[in-house]
Amino acid sequence: MTNLHKAFLLWAFLSLVTTTLYAQTTEDARAKYLYEKEHPLRETRAVWLTTIGGLDWPRIQAIDARSRERQKQELIRILDQYQRANINTVIFQTRVRAALLYPSKIEPWELSLTGVAGKDPGYDPLAFCIDECHKRGMELHAWVVCIPIGTKERQAKYGAASLTRKRPELVKTAKGGEMFMIPGKPETADYIANICKEIVENYDVDGISLDYIRYPESIYNFSDENLYPRSSSQSKADWKRENITRIVRRVHDVVKPIKPWVKLSSSPIGKYKDTSRYSAGGWNGYNAVWQDPILWLKEDWQDLLFPMMYFTGNNYYPFLFQWAEMANGHPICPGLGIYFLDPREGRWTLNEVRAEMHTARNSGIGGIAFYRGEFLTNNTKGIYDTTCDEFFPYPALTARMTWMGDTLAPPAPTSLYYKDGILYWKSPLHTLSNSPCEGEDSIRKVPSPLGEDGRGPLYNIYGSNTYPVDVTKAENLLAARVTDTQWQLNARAQKVRHYAVTAMDRLGNESPAAQEEKPTIELPEHINVPRLINRDLKGASKATGKKNKKTKKKRT
Repeated sequence: MTNLHKAFLLWAFLSLVTTTLYAQTTEDARAKYLYEKEHPLRETRAVWLTTIGGLDWPRIQAIDARSRERQKQELIRILDQYQRANINTVIFQTRVRAALLYPSKIEPWELSLTGVAGKDPGYDPLAFCIDECHKRGMELHAWVVCIPIGTKERQAKYGAASLTRKRPELVKTAKGGEMFMIPGKPETADYIANICKEIVENYDVDGISLDYIRYPESIYNFSDENLYPRSSSQSKADWKRENITRIVRRVHDVVKPIKPWVKLSSSPIGKYKDTSRYSAGGWNGYNAVWQDPILWLKEDWQDLLFPMMYFTGNNYYPFLFQWAEMANGHPICPGLGIYFLDPREGRWTLNEVRAEMHTARNSGIGGIAFYRGEFLTNNTKGIYDTTCDEFFPYPALTARMTWMGDTLAPPAPTSLYYKDGILYWKSPLHTLSNSPCEGEDSIRKVPSPLGEDGRGPLYNIYGSNTYPVDVTKAENLLAARVTDTQWQLNARAQKVRHYAVTAMDRLGNESPAAQEEKPTIELPEHINVPRLINRDLKGASKATGKKNKKTKKKRT
């Protein structure tokens, strides 16, 4: 037999094997393989949690102690659903229409909380939501609506506490009685920045997300061109863009010196500019409403973007790639209009959304965001199941803020051990401020992103059936942003034999992994046996002889 004949037979055999295996692979299995392979360790998965009119929350008004508790439980149920879907970022609507969801010295209470404008609900919803998000390993970004302040009728309900009464010079009424803050006045930027400063100074938020950071669309016939300086060398268009940019820059300048790890973002129009081949149809951020979010990223005035890409087909994909090309090293998380899955809102199919999610992930753009929460948690056309089972089967970390210039990782945790279903470890140093490691460039800036705000390092839990645990694999991440130095194993964690823990600062810099002590005998990965070795607090080993109880299959 010649070498040519041998090569042909080998090719035929391999082809037969490959064909057979492919034929035996079901569509579900192929999808599982695809999504698992593409699942990234770092990816922002965000949901806009809308509070205006109680669209997502609250549906129950807090009028007494009982209803107040029901309102809290309503929010807990929503966040539990987000957690099961491995959502890691909640964009919580905090400033609605010149009214707030926390006790403020600047603006009154939002009326959706109690049904009465300006009425105290009897607790602090922003603080409560932050605590509940952090318990679940999720970031909380305070969503601040900037320019619109609602109708005359809405503002009248707030009486003397309303923005229209306290700062009438910053407000203009447009068509239909809609009222807007005036971008052309520098004081508007100061006002919005002071709200953001108040939030950051008083709350452990992970981000500030600016919404409607633009001029009103043309249907409102809004104009502040009377403020345009006749002597200006800028065009009116550039002047308008500078008015919006001034707000973004001012927010950055007041927030970052206080807590540099707080992520600044915005939700610009989903189409930045016309592309070379595709028109935005007269609706883009740069020319229609005078936004320049790419400049904001380039200057590091913003950390990431959530563009409102509520489109399909050629109105989505060319503009997605445009964002990806101009990201300047920052995450851009396209906002997907999943509300169009509801027949009352549109005619989108689940496959259209799946394709958009798939393409966004493959582009490496940084993540996705869902608008809005109700349509996710209601599992509209199966979007929740798809999110849980296909796209987000594992937790994920958000992006490292490398553009901040501080990439010094915290020390690794120590003394990792397992006992009675709980992992324990010791914390590394709680601050590295002013601690040189390898020269002057390694000195941390003050304030430190590692716990000087009263919150210590965050911990990420990894697990696998092989030792040591590979902490670069997405499928090995069991839990993220744990705040304690112990962790109760969940259902998924109980299926693996080895664990590792890393420490992470507020900028996303992650330490080397603390691994369990290497086992004396390492069994093959495919052999599934219960864990027999626990460690007591002194590190001594003991055999328990206990078998793991079978647990009901459920999403974790």
